[in-house]
Amino acid sequence: MAHAAHHSSLAALTLGAIGVVYGDIGTSPLYAFKEVFASGHVELTTNNVVGILSLFFWTLSVIVSLKYVALIMRADNHGEGGLMALLALASQSVQDRPRLRAALMSVGVFGVALFFGDGVITPAVSVLSAVEGLEVITPRASPYVMPISLAVLLSLFLAQRFGTARLGRFFGVAMVGWFVCIGLAGVPHIAQHPEVLAALSPHHALHFAWAHQQIAFITLGAVFLCVTGAEALYADMGHFGARPIRLAWFILVLPSLTLNYFGQGALVLSNPAAAENPFFRMMPDWAMVPMVGLATLATVIASQALISGAFSAAKQTIQLGYLPRLAIRHTSERESGQIYVPAVNWALLAGVVLAVVAFRSSGALAAAYGISVSLVMVITTVLTFFVIRYGWKLPLPLCLAATSLFLMVDIAFFSSNLLKIAEGGWFPLLMALALYLILSSWKQGRHLLLERVRSDALDLPSFLESVRANPPLRVEGTAVFLSAAPGTVPSALLHNLKHNKVLHRHNLFLNVQNQDQPRIPLNEQALVTELGHDSWGVSVRFGFMDEPDVPRALAQSSALQGLLDPMSTSYFLSRDTVVPSFERGMSLWRQKLFSQMHHSASGAADFLKLPNNLVVEMGSKIEL
Repeated sequence: MAHAAHHSSLAALTLGAIGVVYGDIGTSPLYAFKEVFASGHVELTTNNVVGILSLFFWTLSVIVSLKYVALIMRADNHGEGGLMALLALASQSVQDRPRLRAALMSVGVFGVALFFGDGVITPAVSVLSAVEGLEVITPRASPYVMPISLAVLLSLFLAQRFGTARLGRFFGVAMVGWFVCIGLAGVPHIAQHPEVLAALSPHHALHFAWAHQQIAFITLGAVFLCVTGAEALYADMGHFGARPIRLAWFILVLPSLTLNYFGQGALVLSNPAAAENPFFRMMPDWAMVPMVGLATLATVIASQALISGAFSAAKQTIQLGYLPRLAIRHTSERESGQIYVPAVNWALLAGVVLAVVAFRSSGALAAAYGISVSLVMVITTVLTFFVIRYGWKLPLPLCLAATSLFLMVDIAFFSSNLLKIAEGGWFPLLMALALYLILSSWKQGRHLLLERVRSDALDLPSFLESVRANPPLRVEGTAVFLSAAPGTVPSALLHNLKHNKVLHRHNLFLNVQNQDQPRIPLNEQALVTELGHDSWGVSVRFGFMDEPDVPRALAQSSALQGLLDPMSTSYFLSRDTVVPSFERGMSLWRQKLFSQMHHSASGAADFLKLPNNLVVEMGSKIEL
C-alpha cells in the first residue's frame, strides 16, 4: 500500500514538474531553430542542417543532462535550489575569506538581477512566437499579432492576484499534451529524411564548428535559445524534488524536444522556404489552428512558471537583505510557496509591454534573449566551483575538472550572445544593471543605517543597570521592543520613556535575523537570553524561504511562557525617516534612492505578522 502511495506521489510530482519546470525550455522550439537560419549566414545544405541539429542535441545534453542534472542539482541548500540558494551556499563556503565572499555576493546578486531581466523577456518572446503562428495560417493576421499577444499577457498578469493553486495539475496535463504533440509532429518528417538522425553523433557538431568557424560562433547565440529555461530545473528543486525533475527530463521532455528539432531540420531539407517558421510549417493543415491555440497555452504556462519564480526570488531577496520589505500575499491556504507580490507583478508587466511594443516580433526579441540567461549560467558555474571546492572540500583538480568544461561551454555561448548587444541584447543588460544598482544600494544603505544606529545608541546592559538604580514608573504587562542592533537600547524604548514616562513590568528586546540557509525549524527560531531586571534578549532567526512570523516563533519558546498574553502585550517599533547626508559611505544619489525605498517599504508589523491592534510605532529621524 505504501509502495503504491509512493509511486502515486512520484507520478503527481513528475506531472507537476512537467507543468512548472519545463514550460520555458519546452516552448523554445517555437523560435530557436528558426533563428539559426533567420540571419542568412547558414546555407541550407544537408551537412549544415545535420551539423546544426547535432549542436542542438549536444547543447541540450551537455548543459541540461550533464551540467544541471548530474552536477548542479547535487549542490542543494537543505533541499532547496535556485540562484539565491546557491549564492547562500557559496557565501557560507567562503565565509572565512571576507573579500572573496563579498566578491561572490556581488556576482551572485548581479545574477539575480539578470534573472529578473529574463523574467521580462521570456513571456514576451514566448507568447509572440506562439501567436505568430496565425501569420502562417493567413498573412492577413499580421496586424493582429501584437494586439493579441498584449491581450494574452495582460490577462496573465491581471490573473496573478487570484493565485495558481488550482491550476497546477491542469498545467501539468496541458504540458504533457504539448510535449507529446511536438514530438509526434516531428516523426513524419524524420521518416522522410532519416539522415537527420546522424546528428545524434557529436562529430557532426564538431565538424560543422570546425568547417565554419566564424559562422558557427555567430550561430551559437541562436543555438543557445534551445536551453533557455534550463535553470528552472535547479530553481524548482525544492518544490518537486530532484528525482521527479530528472524523470520528467529523460522520459518525456528530452525525447520530445529532440524529435521536434530533428523534424524541423528534416522539413527545411524538403522545403527550404519553410525555414521562415519551421515549427508551424511542419504541422498538417488540419492541426494548424489547434496548434496555435495549444502553443499559446503552453507559452502562458511557461510565463506563469517564470512569474511565480520571480515572486519567490523577490521574497528570498528581501529575506537576504537586498530588497526592502514588499507586500506579499498568500494565494493558497495549503501551499506556503504560492505567493503574489503586487510590486513585482506590475513591474514585470510594465517591462513585458515595453519589450513587446519596442521589438514587435519574436525574431527581434530573440536577439535580446539569451544574453542574460547565458551570463546567469556562467555565474551559476562559478558559484558551483566555490561550493564544491570550499563547501564540500573536494580536491582542486577534481573541482576544476567538474566545472571547467561547463565554464568553457557557458563562456562560448555568452561570447556569441555578446554579438547581439547592438540588436537588442542591451535591453536585458540595461534592466539587470539598473536592478543591480537598486539591490546593492539597498544592501549598502541598510549597512550604513545600522552602523549609524549602533554609533548613536546606548549600551543595553548599562541602561538596565541605570533603570534598576533609578526606576521609572512600572506598569503591568509585557513590552516587546524591536531592535535593529542587538545589545543596544531601541529608540522606541527611549521615546516611550520620554513621552509616556513609564516602563512595562516585563521587557523583551527583539532582534530579527535572516540566515543564509533556506529554513530554520520552528522550535529553533527564537533564541532567548535572560538579561535580568525582568528583561530578556530575544533573537528570532528566519531562513530565506521561511515565512516570517514573530508571534508564532515567540510562542514556541518555553522561556517566554506566560509573558505574551495578547491582552497585556504591546509591540513597540521605531518608524525611521532616513535623511541623506553628504558624509562618506555612499554617493548622494544612491542615498536618495535608499531613502525613497526605505520610505516606500511596507510596514515591519505586517511583514513580521505582528497583531495590528498590539503595535505601537514611534517615529524618529536618522541621517545616513
